[in-house]
Amino acid sequence: MANREEVKQRTVELLHKAGLLLTEEEQKQIEIADMGLGHLEIEGLQLFTYINTDRYCAKELVLFPRQTCPEHLHPPVNGEDGKMETFRCRWGTVYLYVEGEETPNIQGIPPAGKEAFYTARHEIVLRPGEQYTIPPHTKHWFQASDEGAIVSEFSSTSRDEFDVFTDPGVNRLEGINT
Repeated sequence: MANREEVKQRTVELLHKAGLLLTEEEQKQIEIADMGLGHLEIEGLQLFTYINTDRYCAKELVLFPRQTCPEHLHPPVNGEDGKMETFRCRWGTVYLYVEGEETPNIQGIPPAGKEAFYTARHEIVLRPGEQYTIPPHTKHWFQASDEGAIVSEFSSTSRDEFDVFTDPGVNRLEGINT
C-alpha cells in the first residue's frame, strides 16, 4: 500500500476531478480507513466528513478502482434507529449491494476468499447524479468500478464505532489514519 500522504493526495486528486474542492485544512482531515484489514486498495475507503452532529451527517466517500467497503449494517443505538443514509454518486460508477432480491450476474467482485462475508446481492448501480437511500439496519456493501468513484453520503448521525460488519476480521476504527 502507498503511504498515508500518497493515499491522501490520490484522494484529493479524485475529488478535484469531480469538481469537489477541499481547503488545505480539510485535506488534512481526510480519513483513510483500511478497516483493520491491512489491504486498503482492496477493502477500505477514504472519506471526508463535512459535519456529523446528533441530528445529521454529510460526507464524501472516495473509492479507488475496485476498492470495496465491506458489508455492514447500522444497528439501533441508545434506543434510536440505526443510521439511514442516502448515497449520491458524484463521479465514476459505484455498485451498491443491499439486502433484497438477488440480482443475477452482479458487477461487483467480492474480494477473493471473502465471498462468504458479502451476502447482500441486490445490485443498485449508481452513476453521477443518481442516488439511493439505504434504510436503517440494512446490510449493504459497495464497490467502485474500474475507474473509481466518489459518493456523497447524507445521513442521520454517523456512529461508525457501532457498525456491525459481516466479516468478523473487520475493525472499523482500527487502521484509521487522518
